[in-house]
Amino acid sequence: MAKRSKRYRAAAARIDRTKRYPLDEAIRVLVGEDGKAKFDETVELAVKLGVDPRQADQNVRGTVVLPHGTGKSVRVLVFAKGDKAKEAQEAGADHVGAEDLAKKIQDEQWLDFDTVVASPDMMSVVGRLGKILGPRGLMPNPKVGTVTLEVGKAVREVKAGKVEFRVEKAGIVHVAIGKRSFGADRLIENAHALLTSLLRAKPAASKGNYMQSVAVATTMGPGVRVDPATARAA
Repeated sequence: MAKRSKRYRAAAARIDRTKRYPLDEAIRVLVGEDGKAKFDETVELAVKLGVDPRQADQNVRGTVVLPHGTGKSVRVLVFAKGDKAKEAQEAGADHVGAEDLAKKIQDEQWLDFDTVVASPDMMSVVGRLGKILGPRGLMPNPKVGTVTLEVGKAVREVKAGKVEFRVEKAGIVHVAIGKRSFGADRLIENAHALLTSLLRAKPAASKGNYMQSVAVATTMGPGVRVDPATARAA
């Protein structure tokens, strides 16, 4: 087993591994003053759901606008023409175009962006990029608001901290809820917003205990187990 750093050991010493903490307390323990990394660590929430993602009617997917954003500057690409292209530019999109951008992505494997938004009329163009964008989770989708006539609104929401969540094959949802520098209060508000959206996204086909386990962790630090009951009360 690799030797843990002094910083990691200091962080781990604050955590009772036998305990499941109330959500707010878990975050306060996690971002305590001891053992900070030399960079501003990302704080991530991991939630194990009582669903079978292999079943179409038990897939969990959605979006949430985190009240305090993610702390990350998000590069947004918009496929649009005419007035919609102008709308996207005025909203702060980093790249706006149509066939020209699709060609650049196809020919150069250019992926200098984090989120893709498209107006509905551009999906015939975007559809050709499925093999490139799909595996990277970048394909726009009307279910999460990235295929829309309101491209300006979509860009502003993404820039303000709108994030997508999606259950993985193991039934776990991983979402970054901000940076350690946010402090406990802002991270707690972001965590509550995410968990509320997860609860709203519960599939009708999901039976029994939906939110089975919750943990919060920083990029380089140990995780803190959360009492799911406090998460469900979010």
